[in-house]
Amino acid sequence: METLPFEIGETAHALRKAFDRLAVGLGVTRAQWKVLFKLTRKPGLRQVELADMLDLEPITLCRIVDRLEEAGLVQRMRDPEDRRAWRLHVTEQAQPLIEKLQAVGAQLVEQAFAGIDPNELETTRRVLAQARENAARPIKMSPRHAKPTRNEPIVEKSDRESSPKSSPTVPLAG
Repeated sequence: METLPFEIGETAHALRKAFDRLAVGLGVTRAQWKVLFKLTRKPGLRQVELADMLDLEPITLCRIVDRLEEAGLVQRMRDPEDRRAWRLHVTEQAQPLIEKLQAVGAQLVEQAFAGIDPNELETTRRVLAQARENAARPIKMSPRHAKPTRNEPIVEKSDRESSPKSSPTVPLAG
């Protein structure tokens, strides 16, 4: 059996691929629809915030936003608190496309979760929300999971190894 994080990742990947198949022909890439969805849920994000949320490099997001802006789907507005930053908003022109993408999402949810008890789905939501919350906290390493520092030997010396004749312990790169 695979680890739970692996299973979650594989499920998310399968859902993204299924969404791509259902959304083919709408004229947007996966990266573009992810930007549109995030900005629909959280309008006015700064580009750097959005890049972090989508796990993209800022320059990569900038290119995606450039294309969406050229298509009239996203608008950049100066951040009133920081003239160097842009706030991103979905335009009215994007609304019909977003509605189509949301319909595709609803179809995918119906298909992917068919036959699963709604109570089990709600339990899954709560468990995943708690896991996200836990993962967002600083991680405290227990001594058994802690890795040695660069200058600590990985294996303890035995009495024989610590004799003056033995060669010194060379730390391994961490």
